[in-house]
Formats: sequence, C-alpha cells, structure tokens
Amino acid sequence: MTQTDILLPRPSLVERIGIPRPLLWGFVGLLLFMVGDGVEAGYLAPYLENHGVSSRDVAFLFTIYGVAVSISSWLSGPLSDLWGPKRVMWIGLAIWAVFEVVFLMAGIMTGNYMVMLAAYTLRGLGYPLFAYGFLVWIAAATPPRQLGSAAGWFWFAFSGGLPTLGSLFASATIPMVGEVPTFWLSLVLVVAGGCVALLMTHEPRGASRLAPPDVSVRGIFFGSISILWREPKTFMAMIIRTINTSSEYAFLVIMPAFFTKVVGFTLSQWLVLLSIVFLSNILFNLMSGMLADRLGHRTVVSVAGCLGAAISVPAFYYVPLAYHGNFLVAALVGIFYGATIAAFVPLSGLVPQICPKEKAAALSALGLGAGASTWVGPAIVTWFQSWHGIEGIIWIFSGLYVFAGVLTLSLSIPEHARKYMQQARARGENLHEGAAAFH
Repeated sequence: MTQTDILLPRPSLVERIGIPRPLLWGFVGLLLFMVGDGVEAGYLAPYLENHGVSSRDVAFLFTIYGVAVSISSWLSGPLSDLWGPKRVMWIGLAIWAVFEVVFLMAGIMTGNYMVMLAAYTLRGLGYPLFAYGFLVWIAAATPPRQLGSAAGWFWFAFSGGLPTLGSLFASATIPMVGEVPTFWLSLVLVVAGGCVALLMTHEPRGASRLAPPDVSVRGIFFGSISILWREPKTFMAMIIRTINTSSEYAFLVIMPAFFTKVVGFTLSQWLVLLSIVFLSNILFNLMSGMLADRLGHRTVVSVAGCLGAAISVPAFYYVPLAYHGNFLVAALVGIFYGATIAAFVPLSGLVPQICPKEKAAALSALGLGAGASTWVGPAIVTWFQSWHGIEGIIWIFSGLYVFAGVLTLSLSIPEHARKYMQQARARGENLHEGAAAFH
C-alpha cells in the first residue's frame, strides 16, 4: 500500500457510478419531487374534459402554465447566483405546495376554471426553481471530472419522475383511491421529495450566493439573455430545443382522449403507454450521447432527432389508429417516438463548443428553450385544433421537426471558437465542464 492509497480513500459505490456523494440525498429528493409533479401529467387533461372543461380551455390552461414554467426555468439560474441554489429550491417547493392546495381546493373541487387557471399558472413557477436550482447546485459543487455523469443522473431523476414513474404511480392509485385523491397524493410526494433533498443535503456551496460579490444584479440577469443576439447560433439552438419537446407537451393535451376514445384504450393503459414512451426516452438519452461521440453531435441531432421525429410523430398517430386497440403495436411506435426525442440530447454538448467562452450563458439559452417547449406545444393545440383536428396538429409538428433539421445544419462551430478551444487545450483547461447541463 502506498502513501497515496492511505491519503486517498477508495471511492464509494455512489461516487463510482457518477453521483457526487455530498449531493446524494438531493438526487433522491429530486426523483420523489418529480414523481409527484408527474402524477397528473397523463390524466389531468381528460379529467378536466370529463368535468365540463372544453378541450380548448384545457389547452389554454397548459399553455399559460408552460409560459410560467419557461420564465421560471430561466430565472432559476440568475436567482441561484444571487441567493444560492438551496434558497431557490425552498422557494420553488413552497410555491408548488401552496398553489397546488389552492388549485385543488378552490379550483378542482369547486369546478371554478378561472381559479384553476390562476393557481395552476402560479404553481408552474415552482418545479423549475426546485429542479433547475438543484442543477445549478450540482454544477457549483461537483468536480469537473464528475460533472458530466452528475448531470446525466440529474436528467435520469428528472425524466424518471416526470412523467415516467409519475404516470405509473397514477395508473396504480387511480383504480384504488380515485382521481382526486391521487392529486392529493402527488402533493405528498412533492413535499416529501423536497424535504428529503433540502433537509438531508448539507453540502455548503448551495447555501450561499454563487456569483462574485462585484457582479451586479443587472449583470447576472442581462448576460444570460444577451447572448441570444450576440451569438445568433445560440438563438437557433434555443429554437431547436423548443421544438424538441414541444410535441410531448402537446401530446399530454390531445393524446389521452385520442387513445381512450378513438383507439380504445383504458385510462390505465394510456398511462402505462405514456410511461413506456418516456422510459424509452430516458434510455436513449444515454445512447444518443454515446452515438454523438462517434458520429458527431450535429449528425445525431439532425438525422436521428429532427428527421426521426418528423417520421415518429405521424407514426404515433396513424399506426395505433390502423391497429385499433393493439397495445403492443402502440407501445413499439411509442418507443420509437421517445427515442427520436432523446436524440436531441447532443445539443447540450454542441452549444458549449459554439460559445466556449460563455458556456453557462449558452446553456441558459437551452434552458430557456426547454421551458418554452412546455407552452409552445399546448399553444399550437389551442391555435390549430379547430383547423384540422388532431391530424392537422400532428403534421404541424412533423413540419416543425423538418424546420429544426434545417436549423441544425447551420450549427457549425465557428473558427474563432475552434481557435479558442485549441488554445485552451494547450493551457490544459477543461472544456467539457457543464456540457451536459441542459438537456
């Protein structure tokens, strides 16, 4: 045994699989929180429609909620710099819990649509502050050599909860206790997850301001948005990221009724199908990253992501329609759809290479796009459902993915960025830190 072996203890199993040990309970709490947040994902829309809310009003509810999520997704970074990630996460947890109670008691249980709209919108500010606040905490507290794998575990917990395990949880509890009690159980899971993450994680960096003392509030907020016009390719990447998951959020509005009323599935079957789709998405998140290392980030995004989704979106509509009531066929085409949406993950490795001097700001553009997708998808449903129904919406999204593919072809790494990276490598700097921050 050498002196180094004595001074450096063997890494634990948690550390060997890529999770920073001081943040372990944060990952556990995040998973529980996102399971609770995802419980309603597969059945809130049909529940509201079955209780007198029109499909257009449901789509509008999801649209305004998505706007709130988008704003909060961007705010999570600057606020964490100002106040520290832990305080931002507490604020997010409190917002979610308070306005969920208002949403259920004064909205759902009374049938008051305007209260539902206001409370659900305000609740939308909660989960991004909690989840993305923790992502900032990960970036601040994780050694550079471990940051990529830590970010991967973040997205595993995030996507595993919303909506994969959340939908499975709902599919099990709704037959046992009913739809409204399941809403209340989601609140229990969220509060439990939030408390596990915040009370059991004692890593010190997350409890204090992250930005240097001499950086002004204006500088913190302005820098993360001005990059969109200073570096136009980050703006294109934001548009691509918005298109990436916009169909998912639109499908949460239109597909429950399609699969239960047209294809002939039960609500439980639809919830299981939704879980299968997102389980596929989680697994292919990892595979697309590996493919990008071999084939190139832009190639995977443009071919497997954009072109693939342009095909998988109409397939997810027409194939189950042709094989009426066949769950296996629907599951297979759902797996295909989930895989193509996951193929956009290499964007988070490409964008920091386009702006290597401002990796954090460039990644914040992807965060803004991720938040925007939560309202763009339902907005398209709101605006165009009366045009040609679900079928028309399907082809709009297919066309958007083709458009995203064209934009992706322009995401080459500029010469000045290549020179900067070559110089940084010569100095021994780590260029990959933070590359996986925003899926």
